[in-house]
Amino acid sequence: MSDHTHGEGQNGNAVPAPRDTGGEVIRVRKGMFGANNGGDTSGYGGLVRTVTLPGASSRPYGGWFDEVADELEGALEEQDLLPENAIEKTVVDRDELTFHIAREHLVQVARTLRDDPALRFELCTGVSGVHFPGDKGRELHAVYHLRSLTHGRLIRLEVSAPDSDPHIPSLVGIYPTNDWHEREAYDFFGLVFDGHPALTRIMMPDDWQGFPQRKDYPLGGIAVEYKGAQIPAPDQRRSYS
Repeated sequence: MSDHTHGEGQNGNAVPAPRDTGGEVIRVRKGMFGANNGGDTSGYGGLVRTVTLPGASSRPYGGWFDEVADELEGALEEQDLLPENAIEKTVVDRDELTFHIAREHLVQVARTLRDDPALRFELCTGVSGVHFPGDKGRELHAVYHLRSLTHGRLIRLEVSAPDSDPHIPSLVGIYPTNDWHEREAYDFFGLVFDGHPALTRIMMPDDWQGFPQRKDYPLGGIAVEYKGAQIPAPDQRRSYS
């Protein structure tokens, strides 16, 4: 299989930062769900797991990863943007390539990835929100998967923002299909996509308080009303620990 269609052609000299031996430790989780204050009803309260983000990788990345990185850095330089100001780190982990982008340069980087003939990442398959409460100063992450139909490649962009300032530029103007994906990430994580044409909730009621997929959201702590009957929240119904 050609290395233009899969990451199998990576250079054996490339050494990604493994999650279990390097990278950034951002949290130590206890129990099945990492709940605090007795909210874990799984019975696995003795589990302890370190949450580690993979660290930056060094050259050579291997295969077409270096080609994409070189082209992106060169294209940004041609636009008078220093690559190190836009790309916070480059990570090769599990045969996948991720560029961590400073949020203020996200739109320019995404447009470059779409329009440069040697890159041509024409399709963004959406944006996913992630919440790492222990990743201080960058608790909220937005993750984009970009696919090049021209070259048969897949990469990832990741952008972070602090809880105190959860703003990230919208990419709807570059990838229109991100419209509903950005609304979903806003609805569940509270990420505010500046420039979105209509950033409203898409799943939860308009007057819902909080963002249900954040790690600090109550674990089953919301009482449910069903046909007029009040059903206690799960953490009030049972406990196995």
